[in-house]
Amino acid sequence: MKQVLILAAGMGTRLKPLTDRMPKAMVPVAGKPLLWHIVMKMKAAGFERIVVNVHHFAQQIVDYLKENDNFGLDIRISDETATLLDTGGAIKHALPLFDTDSPILIHNVDILSNVDVETFYDKAEEADAQLLVGERKTSRYLLFDDQLHLCGWTNDDKGIVRCVPSERDVSQLRRLAFTGIHTIHPRLTRELALMPDKFGVFDFYMRFCQNHPIAGCFKPDLRMLDVGKLDTLEHAEQFLTSAK
Repeated sequence: MKQVLILAAGMGTRLKPLTDRMPKAMVPVAGKPLLWHIVMKMKAAGFERIVVNVHHFAQQIVDYLKENDNFGLDIRISDETATLLDTGGAIKHALPLFDTDSPILIHNVDILSNVDVETFYDKAEEADAQLLVGERKTSRYLLFDDQLHLCGWTNDDKGIVRCVPSERDVSQLRRLAFTGIHTIHPRLTRELALMPDKFGVFDFYMRFCQNHPIAGCFKPDLRMLDVGKLDTLEHAEQFLTSAK
């Protein structure tokens, strides 16, 4: 079964004042909510089960999906209205809603891209977790060895390097930017259970990357847009057309 978790619970503070009255997932792009664009992409790629986590103006998302009969899909809600659980906690909390034998694709609701999610998901058996990465300018990079095994993380603005083994020369590691798209295999379920209820997914990956195959999947022709700020909305419609 192809299944995906769409992360849609965030407060969307960078999209204020729009998100003073709606969740980020319902912000319109080309006349349709961001959530619609991601759900349609998943439907076209053959995903059968979709889980959407909700918090900010959660009922708007629930009502929207109900009004549209879940777009003919098995769509389930992971309720975080009591408290936001961060990216890792969201995955752990949503696990009971998924088929336990199939990998889970995780996709941020505000990421538009030219990524073939079906092809990416089909590679999920190759590693315990698979992170879609590309070359783009950012302050935070994931660090990989020559085989694209995850070795650590760096924040250039703060001068922080995390989890790189002492025998590794950081300067020789490959620096790649994360896209907000990744897969988690059921083999990591036990490790997820060891984490607290609320945690960032990269705290999880950094904790286990030395003992589990957590791999980068590099897309050389990556085109993506993080629709997280008001000024990116101006480019989103054009991006959707050009990324097809």
